[in-house]
Amino acid sequence: MKYICLVLTLSACIWAQSPGRDIGSGSGDIGKGAAKGAGNLAKGTGKGALNLITLHPINAAASVGKGAGVAGKDVTVGTVKGTGKIGRGIGKAVKKLF
Repeated sequence: MKYICLVLTLSACIWAQSPGRDIGSGSGDIGKGAAKGAGNLAKGTGKGALNLITLHPINAAASVGKGAGVAGKDVTVGTVKGTGKIGRGIGKAVKKLF
């Protein structure tokens, strides 16, 4: 039982430090941020269109603006997080070479 715990702990430590995992995770974060941003942009545009149809032009502009703002934030956060992880993974890979 002791050996199983030791092997699992060591393999988890080695797996968590993989440069490829960091790079892949970073790419995933960039994709998630873009997808989340696109969803919020569509949501804001949809609400804006509905408000425009129901003759609420001020609310329509606010909804579209809010959707665009939140979308921009989501894309930015995903890109920054992903780029950081990719950079960390590249740094680990270079460190392993030398």
